[in-house]
Amino acid sequence: MPLAYLNGNYLDQTEAHLPLTDRGLLFGDSIYEVIPVYHGQPFQADAHFARLQQGLQAIRIANPLSPSDWLQIITTLSTANPAPAQAIYLQITRGAYAGRAHQLPEQPQPNLFAFSKTFTPDPHILQHGLHAITQPDVRWHRCDLKTTNLLPNVLALADAHEQGADDAILVRDGIAREGTSSNLIAILDGILTTSPDSPELLPGVTRNLILRLAAKAGIPCARRDVHVDELPLADEIWLSSSTREIAPVTRLNQRPVGNGTPGPVWQQVHALYQAEKTNPDDA
Repeated sequence: MPLAYLNGNYLDQTEAHLPLTDRGLLFGDSIYEVIPVYHGQPFQADAHFARLQQGLQAIRIANPLSPSDWLQIITTLSTANPAPAQAIYLQITRGAYAGRAHQLPEQPQPNLFAFSKTFTPDPHILQHGLHAITQPDVRWHRCDLKTTNLLPNVLALADAHEQGADDAILVRDGIAREGTSSNLIAILDGILTTSPDSPELLPGVTRNLILRLAAKAGIPCARRDVHVDELPLADEIWLSSSTREIAPVTRLNQRPVGNGTPGPVWQQVHALYQAEKTNPDDA
């Protein structure tokens, strides 16, 4: 079985356990991060560590480890699981405390754990794209924090599957925010368009890289809110994340997006992204 890291120790994933009174379990009082590793090399690690730090600071947990400490954990776990593409999940909870009190403990003792999961982009999605639906965004108003409070996302995805779709695009106040576990990008009038960072959506590491690659390739980009009424007019729609990478949405609410196939801008940016995985440019 693959290894897991738990509070300074490496052990079989099946042997890694947290106490019943851990606040991450009881309250979702925890921050997590997902870092892709390709052929043993962490991808965009610095950006992921920065987002991890911002989330921990926002919920008042001191980061117990330095980026170099986290990198050592990632290296150990990825070496033990020699898959060509894997995601390393890092999570920090506020710790375990008796009494199940909502009040924050005065001297928190965080629990840290990490594990590896193999992933492979779905060739069917790359060839044919995803089917998505729009749904109301009922999440809280700090979606910029990568906490483990993901039940609304889980139920939105379940609703999408029950309606024969692959994912849901969450809509709040008429604005299409993001997918259930991914950022939203649309090609509108030839412009690669995505919402600006705000408390209503996660600041995507993959999305930021896509914007840099597109701008470098001369593709016009804009950061502005995407109104839900604009989505049926989009030439292309994408969903991006660390493990999904860049997935084209070819049907939205049972209607084709563009001509119903992955579009030419996606083809171009997808190729740029694959090249970046092989020869990353951190500039």
